[in-house]
Amino acid sequence: MGVHYASNQHKERRYEFYWGYKNHVPVDCIFGLPLYELTTPANVMDSAVVENILHSANAVLPIKECTFIGDKGYDTKAVYNLVKDVYGGEAVIPLNKRRTKDPKKLSVGNPICGTGLAMHKDGKTTDHGRTRQKFCCPFRQSKTGVCPCNHKNWNNGKKNRGYTKYQTLPTDYRLSIDREFFCFKRIYALRSKCKRYNSRFKTTGQERLWVRSGSNAANLNTRAHIPALAVALAAVFSGSHSYRSPKQLRRSA
Repeated sequence: MGVHYASNQHKERRYEFYWGYKNHVPVDCIFGLPLYELTTPANVMDSAVVENILHSANAVLPIKECTFIGDKGYDTKAVYNLVKDVYGGEAVIPLNKRRTKDPKKLSVGNPICGTGLAMHKDGKTTDHGRTRQKFCCPFRQSKTGVCPCNHKNWNNGKKNRGYTKYQTLPTDYRLSIDREFFCFKRIYALRSKCKRYNSRFKTTGQERLWVRSGSNAANLNTRAHIPALAVALAAVFSGSHSYRSPKQLRRSA
């Protein structure tokens, strides 16, 4: 349960309570139809239900060697490994750059220190299943007693002084994807079918439910998806290839 405040003032008790939920729906990006649906509380992350959704969807319609298209909410290593290792498919997901910095680098990939000089490579380290490249200060063995950029790690009492940086090498599937490639962008554009279906789903009034329990909300969401599939089935039986407009389908029927 959440609450919307009408004012930031603590003395004004103008607020509205609401019951939040999420309806996770994998959509076929070719036909724009739902494959499965799952209702969870709103605090459940999108990436946490991918394994359950894909397993249930695969039991109804085989999704082996299919392409999984998702937004940044699904950018986790678990999702990439699940799609590739279990279902033998490809993941088309943009990188989530939150909580990450974009430091200045040279074209060859070396980071730049505070003086504007390229940092030098100083070996690799492997821990927690990842391999990182270490970069050291270009003046780490300098005999001068002053750091050109006056970095706080210069006087660390060690032989090799100065600042060090680590960069994770793209050894896993998530970092090996070229997201600037034309094919990646072309496939990710198919995600518009999910947005269209989401727009049609909102017209059923599911954003403002009159029930509170999670089971009742899940039942109403399931009933809202059934008419969309029924309209598509009626379009096939009537010989019409358009199921996006229920009015046009009723006229043709």
